[in-house]
Parts: sequence; C-alpha cells; structure tokens
Amino acid sequence: MIYFVGAGPGNKELLTIKGAKILSQADCIVYAGSLVNTELLEEVKKCCAIYDSSKMTLEEVMDTMLRYEKNQQIIVRLHTGDPSIYGAVREQIDWLKKHDIRYEIIPGVSSFSAAAAVLGAEYTLPGISQTVILTRMEGRTPVPPKESICELAKIQTSMVIFLSGNQLSELSAQLLEGGYTADTPAAIVYKVTWSDEIVIKTTVGKLDEAGKENNITRTALILVGRFLGDTYERSQLYHPEFSHGYRTGGQDDA
Repeated sequence: MIYFVGAGPGNKELLTIKGAKILSQADCIVYAGSLVNTELLEEVKKCCAIYDSSKMTLEEVMDTMLRYEKNQQIIVRLHTGDPSIYGAVREQIDWLKKHDIRYEIIPGVSSFSAAAAVLGAEYTLPGISQTVILTRMEGRTPVPPKESICELAKIQTSMVIFLSGNQLSELSAQLLEGGYTADTPAAIVYKVTWSDEIVIKTTVGKLDEAGKENNITRTALILVGRFLGDTYERSQLYHPEFSHGYRTGGQDDA
C-alpha cells in the first residue's frame, strides 16, 4: 500500500493523528525536500528508508516506491500541506493505477488554513467575501489565460497566492490592474507555523516594498482582500432574529 500523507504547513504537531500513525509504520518514506519539516522524520522506524524527492524526477520517485511495494512494504509519499494543492499528486496516482497498486490519500492541514489562523482571520466574512481563490502567479510554468492574477482579481474576493514570493512587484501590479485598490489589506506569511515564521501585514500597493524589507523571496503565502480589514456584517446564523432548523428566531432566549 502506498499512502499519500499531507505533512501540514510546518509545525510537526499539525500532522494529523492518522498521518502520524501511518508515518510511524512506514518502511519507506519519500518526502518533499525542504518543504517538509524533517522533525516529522525523527519518530519513524530505525529501519525506514528515507528519500528526498527534491533531488528526484517523477520516474525516480515512482520507481523507488514501486520497488518497496513489490516487497509488500508500507510506503509513504509525504507531501507538504495537503496533497491536493500544488502536490503534483494526480500524475503519481495515475501511475499507480496503471500498475494496479492500491493507494490512500490522507489529507493534511494546508498552509492557507494555517495562515488564516496565525492572522486571526476568516476568509468568508459576511458582507465582505463568501469565496476564496487559491492560485499562483505565472512563472516558469504557465497558468491558463483565464486564471491570470489580473483576471481573478476582478472578482474582488479573498485571495491566497501560493508560490509567488519572488514576484511581489508584478503580483502587486496585476492585482491593481484587476481592480484592487492600493490600500486593500494584504499579508505576507513566510514559513507559516515554522520556528522562523514571519507575518507581515501590508497593503496591495506596498507588497513589493514589504517583501524587500523582510528579504522574502520564497516559501511565503500572500493573502489579499478586505477580509483582512475591520469591517464586516454580523453572521445571520447566530443572530437572535434568524430562524433555522435548530432554533426559532425572535424568541426570548431567557
């Protein structure tokens, strides 16, 4: 069996209980290089073989896992955050399907969730935003034309931009072109939940300046939107006048 395990955003305590259990049983672990906190590997079996995938091609990763799988051993492919987001997991799964190999995906805490937690933020504030866009800047690898930052910015909702810490000047320009104002709240969260975490509160117009002041070039999330501000509407769900399946509004709670 091959397990795809989400390692969480960095702090080893944010690994799920199920993920930790499987990790402790693994005979082989292939982990995502500098993106995964190596403290997670300290509690594995002494005989466990460990491979750093940052130095490997897809073919090498798959050949390694298949070699151990043929011996009916437990293999863990350890991805940063949650495997479903920028994890390149689909191509690995399709490879396994071709070889009729069983697999299981164990989700993890994504860095975008961890970033909101450290900021004390809620992406879906009533009256402000009910949609969250997770995306990245176009770099060495392209994005579909309709998913450019400029196009997505036109929606004017909560945005989380991955893998773009080295493009803050261009990112700021595209956000502005898409319709965000220069004073729209923004944040840069570097290595969220790691021991060297840095949280920078800024604005769309000052993203590049803030990044340069703090030497941010990679391993950072950029959060953009009015959900980072102080204005929002009260949630209807807990409003005393609002009725739903469990409570009738307008009644005296006393």
